[in-house]
Amino acid sequence: MNIAHVKKLPDNSWAKPHLLEDHLEGTAELAIKFTSIFNSEKWGKALGFGHDTGKSSHKWQNYLCKKSGFSYDEEAHLEGKPGKIDHSTPSAKLVEEVFGKIGRFLGYCISGHHAGLPDWYPDESGSKSSLSYRLSQSTTDEIKGEFKEKLELARPDTCPWTFDNNVIDLSFWIRMLFSSLVDADFLDTERYMVPEKAVNRGGYLSMKELLSRFNSYMTDKTNHADNTSVNKIRRSILSDCRNASIKEPGIFSLTVPTGGGKTLSSMAFALEHAVKHKFDRIIYVIPYTSIIEQNANVFREALGDDQVVEHHASLDDDDSTTKSRLAAENWDAPIIVTTSVQFFESLFAAKPSRCRKLHNIANSIVVLDEAQLVPVDYLTPIIQVMYLLRLHYHVTFVISTATQPAFESRDNFKGFPTGSVVEIISDVPKLYRDLKRVIIECPRDWKRPTEWIDLAKEITNEKQVLCVVSDRKSCLELHKLLPESTYHLSALMCGQHRSDIITEIKTKLKNKEDIRVVSTQLVEAGVDLDFPIVYRALAGLDSIAQAAGRCNREGRLTKPGQVRVFIPPKKAPPGILRKAAETTETMLKYGLNDPLDHSNFNQFFNELYWKAGSLDLKGIVNLLQPDDFQDCGIQFRTAADNFRIIDDTMQRTILVPYGEGEKLIELLKKNGPERWILRKLQRYTVNIYTRDFSLLHYRGSIMEVCPGTFALTSSIDYSEKTGLSVEETTYDPERLIL
Repeated sequence: MNIAHVKKLPDNSWAKPHLLEDHLEGTAELAIKFTSIFNSEKWGKALGFGHDTGKSSHKWQNYLCKKSGFSYDEEAHLEGKPGKIDHSTPSAKLVEEVFGKIGRFLGYCISGHHAGLPDWYPDESGSKSSLSYRLSQSTTDEIKGEFKEKLELARPDTCPWTFDNNVIDLSFWIRMLFSSLVDADFLDTERYMVPEKAVNRGGYLSMKELLSRFNSYMTDKTNHADNTSVNKIRRSILSDCRNASIKEPGIFSLTVPTGGGKTLSSMAFALEHAVKHKFDRIIYVIPYTSIIEQNANVFREALGDDQVVEHHASLDDDDSTTKSRLAAENWDAPIIVTTSVQFFESLFAAKPSRCRKLHNIANSIVVLDEAQLVPVDYLTPIIQVMYLLRLHYHVTFVISTATQPAFESRDNFKGFPTGSVVEIISDVPKLYRDLKRVIIECPRDWKRPTEWIDLAKEITNEKQVLCVVSDRKSCLELHKLLPESTYHLSALMCGQHRSDIITEIKTKLKNKEDIRVVSTQLVEAGVDLDFPIVYRALAGLDSIAQAAGRCNREGRLTKPGQVRVFIPPKKAPPGILRKAAETTETMLKYGLNDPLDHSNFNQFFNELYWKAGSLDLKGIVNLLQPDDFQDCGIQFRTAADNFRIIDDTMQRTILVPYGEGEKLIELLKKNGPERWILRKLQRYTVNIYTRDFSLLHYRGSIMEVCPGTFALTSSIDYSEKTGLSVEETTYDPERLIL
């Protein structure tokens, strides 16, 4: 009898073992299903049958039983820790021996299905974790013949398509195979380990049923909306989205000025498109954690609480225990709302918990909200993967923004093939003319900064005003100079706190009360505030346009709203943000009749990408593009370590006891990292610099509540006005996509 897993029952007796033969069959069955979407089911079958063959060795079977007494250690399913018996490398070596050179494609997946996709070549330190070294030190002698014979019968014959050696085609296909294997392995293990959880998976509404719910919601919403000129335009945008949904799957742009109702209109397109072309899910990618809750709540209101999964990057499950691995999100719901960090970093990840969901991107519609914020330093590999998803994995993209970055190829920019992006809006220039609601006021003297004390005096004289600055330290400094009643918004406040404050702000605006707000740029994407006057510190032209979207948003003023651009006391930090501000200054100083005209953004992004120097700063493409197709030497782990939109070495995430957060933190301590708890806690997290984290830890203000997860120990360090009290440093993660 060959055993894959064992477990103890609540009465301390042993359950019937999970037989290895059954586990390989069950994993193969699921992997075939997952890989069939991208025409790779034979490869999925081989992965399922081959991934745990190393467990058939006498040494591993003895290890499992000795370790547990039949005695089961819940971590016996894991590897990569001292004392563990390696079964993945012999399994990977076997597929190369049985299948020849093509076996290496599978070998990456099998060798990494617990510890993560490996590099082929050792790093400079001579690490023994590289696949080339592991295979050279491994043997298949102890794998039982019956498993070798069964694997031989699962031989894949040909690759699903001819790989393009000029892009990261092959390596991305291997990663999608890896995702399919990891999820299949997790789910089959879950069926044995936690059958009650397995039973609760699935059961979602069909896309047709979701569309019916959405249409009812929109009909009711439209019937109760004021018949303003802005709402009439929003209805025309919605109509354009519905009309365009019948077009063939591809890459679409949705170019709509801020305040045009892109969120619900893009969902209308996605649902109609999904029903027409039989897509499985819709993935809504949002740049800021600060607004993800807002949009997720809109979708829940329209479609139902149980149909929407909200997944952030800040509380990702690690691979430390079987329990946390099984809780990792695999995006099996019909509507996923996630962050840009979670989405893009996962496309280049190596860890099983990060890659598990990737195969579920296949046959999906991906809406990139505020697409102008796609990180410039990683633009080349991102564009490549997006196009590969479109080409081979049946994915439709919607690039949604008021400030289109123009991702098609042109001089000095290699993007999507020219003509491949289809605009959804029937007449973009007319739409921008019709939705013009503000006037941009530029500085009179471009060489003279406005001091905070002077700006505070101006703001204090206004009855309803919003001021947007580019970093958290500036936000705090200006807020201290303003009247006590002034509201503060920044990522030093957890998501729930920000949501509560935004609700208060909206109420005061609706009641026409005096209100002053100082905020970082988190209000510039999807937060539907409506002020008569908005101040904006000099920034990229796209940021100024987004700030303008919070001014006269509903078009109710008798005259245009005022957006006042000012030179802040300190420049943006060196890098892409400073280059964006400098590019904007040049464009504004030398004559733009209308800074918000949509045609300006093509010029702005052209110049910004040229100034960036590199659109693949960390050399991701070279790491994932083998020089020799046959040798297939790919540096998966190094690429994953280098692809960090937010540098993990510069920041940490902590939980804060704001509102319900305190009770949820206690549940986390008691129950461990259960998925539902982690989902709820995402509203109660704050990202801080590593230096500030160390200071808080040193003085006992934070504690580890479960492995790798820290929480604030009291509310003393958390202000109801400004959030977490920390000493701000010059590096600001909020300047990146959160």
